[in-house]
Amino acid sequence: MRVDLLSREYPPEVYGGAGVHVAYLARELRRLCDVRVRCFGAERDEASVAAYRSPRELAEANAALQVLGVDLEMAQDCAGADVVHSHTWYANLAGHLASLLHGVPHVATVHSLEPLRPWKAEQLGGGYRVSSWAERTALLGAARVIAVSDGMRRDLLSAYPEIDPERVSVIHNGIDPEEYKPAAETSALDRLGVDPERPSVVFVGRVTRQKGLPYLLRAARDLLPEAQLVLCAGAPDTAEIAAEVSELVAELRATRQGVVWQPEMLPREDLVQVLSHATVFVCPSVYEPMGIVNLEAMACEAPVVATATGGIPEVVADGETGLLVPVEQAADGTPLDPGRFAADFAERVNTLLGDPERAREMGRAGRVRAVERFSWSEIARRTRDLYAGLG
Repeated sequence: MRVDLLSREYPPEVYGGAGVHVAYLARELRRLCDVRVRCFGAERDEASVAAYRSPRELAEANAALQVLGVDLEMAQDCAGADVVHSHTWYANLAGHLASLLHGVPHVATVHSLEPLRPWKAEQLGGGYRVSSWAERTALLGAARVIAVSDGMRRDLLSAYPEIDPERVSVIHNGIDPEEYKPAAETSALDRLGVDPERPSVVFVGRVTRQKGLPYLLRAARDLLPEAQLVLCAGAPDTAEIAAEVSELVAELRATRQGVVWQPEMLPREDLVQVLSHATVFVCPSVYEPMGIVNLEAMACEAPVVATATGGIPEVVADGETGLLVPVEQAADGTPLDPGRFAADFAERVNTLLGDPERAREMGRAGRVRAVERFSWSEIARRTRDLYAGLG
């Protein structure tokens, strides 16, 4: 069986959870079938991986149209595949067109949904309507849709009620417990200016509305004074949110010590050190279909404080591997009471900062949960079985 995986992201150009998912899924699926990866960006030197750049003719076009230009080329090159499997709206239309063109089934994995990310209109303008159309068209036409969590499945069926629930399966994101495991070394902390002897609260994620970083920065005003705040946060979606975060960080630095901001993506080895020495890992997302970063933290034995939204409660066991922060949200994910959300977030982080033994116990329980429930080999097996059942 030949499977063509279609994705915007693929190593080394990975900036989010979907890219991590595709990289590990491809690695494990290659043990089970013939896999070709088609991704965006610069040429890769990995066998059976083809990369595509936006057509020169669309260099000045809206970013969404540039994406569709890549999708057309991808669809053409899927000739000979038995299954095409797309990830995110960036590649969904390529999968849909390849299915129509070559007469093969299209499987789409949903990592997020355009109707639940209206803030993207800030970034794409009218292109947001294009991305929404591309996603809807592809998902309604897919032979099967995979949701990365039960929460994601509920959101999918709510956003697109035309989709037959029987066509939607849940296959979670995963973790490689050999790559993400507790590390004793502290050289990366030294380079970043993080004191391993002081408690640290760690955030890892893009500077985008869905990750909730501004809420965390407001909550951080009330964190215990001895705690460091370590922000591994870059790739802002827009100049506006970049400016908002910069202003909040500057304000925080004026009132407390130990605010470390790393705007560039860290090598995995360095990130593992940061996670391994975190007293608390925080995920203040207002929209998170799964939250693979929480699994990475748990595998490194970091307890997690996270928003009780989307698929996060399926990963973080409240009271066992961390603490969940309840939130009432508007349709676009915005907390109805932002002040209360920030205060509740600070309270739960402080609970673990003030009880380091409990935090360590939760961290150990988190690694056990990550290893036992979220292995990539099992995820690949379930995905291959889904392909086999397409007929």
